[in-house]
Amino acid sequence: MQENRQEAIEVICQIIEDKKGEDIEIFNLKDTDYFVDFVVIATALIDRHAMALLEELKKQLKAKGESFFHIDEENPDWIVIDLGDIIVHLFTENQRKKFNLEEFLQKLLQEKERKDKNV
Repeated sequence: MQENRQEAIEVICQIIEDKKGEDIEIFNLKDTDYFVDFVVIATALIDRHAMALLEELKKQLKAKGESFFHIDEENPDWIVIDLGDIIVHLFTENQRKKFNLEEFLQKLLQEKERKDKNV
């Protein structure tokens, strides 16, 4: 699975969608100053749903040879899965609104676009 990261993103999103995760967003951050190439954000219905999404991702992705570098599941309202060049954030709705990670990532993309125009 390491060879084709776009395929990995599609598999991740399909797993989340199949298990009723909502509002899936993908950020391609290649060539930005961010520490990973891709970020996937999804909303879980409740914290137990987020944990179920995590377990399904682990089960299916490990079977495909994906490496999990770190999983932060201390707070089930916001689970972070580090797959090396892909980070997956599973939020409950309130946590997602509170932290508004999308706004931060969107600013990174806008900054990259500005730099590209000035080159």
